[in-house]
Amino acid sequence: MVEVLNLLQWPAMICSVVAAWLVGAQTKRRRTQGFWWFLMSNLLWSVWGWQSHAWAIIALQVALAGLNFRGLAKNHPAK
Repeated sequence: MVEVLNLLQWPAMICSVVAAWLVGAQTKRRRTQGFWWFLMSNLLWSVWGWQSHAWAIIALQVALAGLNFRGLAKNHPAK
């Protein structure tokens, strides 16, 4: 089971790269998708960090998730 959880770092890394690509897009739809990809990467990195006892990674992912939720809100301003 530990080996399977250790492999989570690869999909987490891929999610992070895809998210960064999408957030840099000019269309609102793609930027929104990017923030959701980032949130998925935050979750995957947190699960990986938990099994690896990497508490700083988990704290970082919580902070980044907050910023990603902020990005989602700013990408869809209230009218």
